[in-house]
Amino acid sequence: MIQYLVVHCSASPQGRGDTASTIHRWHLERGFDGIGYHRVVLEDGTVEFGRPDYWAGAHVKGYNTGSLGVCLIGEGGDATEAQIKALREVLTVWKIAHPQAVVVGHNDLNSGKNCPCFDVKLWWTDFVGGLDG
Repeated sequence: MIQYLVVHCSASPQGRGDTASTIHRWHLERGFDGIGYHRVVLEDGTVEFGRPDYWAGAHVKGYNTGSLGVCLIGEGGDATEAQIKALREVLTVWKIAHPQAVVVGHNDLNSGKNCPCFDVKLWWTDFVGGLDG
């Protein structure tokens, strides 16, 4: 059962052109079985697939089983408008499939992390509140 939908950022420079393939390479170099995220959102809002949703992620220690991870390329606090729109779409689809899941940032599950460099819980609550209003 999916309990968390976790937002991350790549913490890489905006405009460098990083993609899911780039992250896949980084994660292989770290000894992972490939990319640890399930989705990657590029700066232009393109959503790329990482791990299949049925495969436990490798994106937040202690919470990989029971979570799905999405990564914004760049510093999350500097996300483009297209990225934010795409992130909302990814999370909305996941929430429909897993209504009990809580939307959080990496830093909400690991206080030693700054990722994704914005308050995901507040951002999501504002978005959902706007849908209800």
